Amino acid sequence: MNILILGSGGREHALAWAVKQNPKTDRLIVAPGNAGIAQLAECADIDILDGSAVVAFCEANAIDFVIIGPEAPLAAGVADATRAAGLLTFGPSAQAARLEASKAFTKEICDACAAPTAAYARFTESAPARAYVQTQGAPIVVKADGLAAGKGVIVAMSVDEALAAIDDMFGGEFGAAGAEVVIEEFMAGEEASFFILTDGVNALPIGTAQDHKRVGEGDTGPNTGGMGAYSPAPVLTAALQAQAMEQIVLPTIAEMARRGTPYQGVLYAGLMIDGGQCRLVEYNARFGDPETQVLMLRLGAQALDLLLACAEGRLDQARATWADDHALTVVMAANGYPGAYTKGSVIGGLSALPETSSQMVFHAGTTLRDGQITASGGRVLNVTARGATLAEAQARAYAMVDAIDWPEGFCRRDIGWRAL
Repeated sequence: MNILILGSGGREHALAWAVKQNPKTDRLIVAPGNAGIAQLAECADIDILDGSAVVAFCEANAIDFVIIGPEAPLAAGVADATRAAGLLTFGPSAQAARLEASKAFTKEICDACAAPTAAYARFTESAPARAYVQTQGAPIVVKADGLAAGKGVIVAMSVDEALAAIDDMFGGEFGAAGAEVVIEEFMAGEEASFFILTDGVNALPIGTAQDHKRVGEGDTGPNTGGMGAYSPAPVLTAALQAQAMEQIVLPTIAEMARRGTPYQGVLYAGLMIDGGQCRLVEYNARFGDPETQVLMLRLGAQALDLLLACAEGRLDQARATWADDHALTVVMAANGYPGAYTKGSVIGGLSALPETSSQMVFHAGTTLRDGQITASGGRVLNVTARGATLAEAQARAYAMVDAIDWPEGFCRRDIGWRAL
């Protein structure tokens, strides 16, 4: 098969790595890709938010299967365009992707199907939102309704912090994403990620993971796009996964189908676990980043078979086969991230690192310049390893981190601490 993956981050590098392992893959193209992806696939410079441009590229290159990585092309309707052109596509329609693109829409779906989630209110103006916070008190969670690159959620521990978040959102800090604001009750507990493939009717759980959102060790400091992850997540027991499927995931899939907007792709449920029960924090309409890196390292070549079964509507015949192992990824980010950071620094030591089914460095924000790998983003590398135990995976990952020569970068040294 000729396969096109859309995206340029660590998630797409991990997807490309897994897809490349499968003998069904003949030609693999990633658009736009990055310096790491270019070592295993062709990279193409196309506008991945332009459905007609993607379709034209697919037709010119005899593409058989399109895998959409990030949320922005999904929200822009690229999956609708490729499907309309008769292309086999992995990823939800723009209407279905509203489960991620609008926090308020997700709450509406949860209300309709009685899925357990935090109590909430939604606002389009600052004054009533501020009044609501002053009545409710803190801690409280303030969310920009739309897509904000993983940064539009403020867990406010004080009323003043919540009021400042409201002012920032309505003041344009997150652009159009903050035109509507959702304010939720603070949910105590431990958060974990649950990944489910669905073809619109059938659903197949394909793994659990835990992400580390805050920039500092011990989960301190501002939220980021994710500083590391591990899989599986011990906190998401078999019983909790069954509860999540029965009370949250399957009712959501049924409600989306009932509305005439069936959901096809990966449904990433962020769950808060407390007192032996789980509630929905949020849905994402694509694989998580950096959770994909640990999932793909564990799934390997079978990932393509599962994505094909999902896209072809035959998930009822598919099964995910898991080794009894663990994977952990450490994000190396540019100094200053998630605030201002400098681009263009040279990263050394990568060529000496192993590239195996148990050790991989996935590139998230890199460019090849004058024969050297340089940093071109905030989150730059995902140093990823598998092991028989989580402690072994952690030790392998940090040994690789220590072999990388990049003084302009940093990482957290405690990824996996909750489970360990």
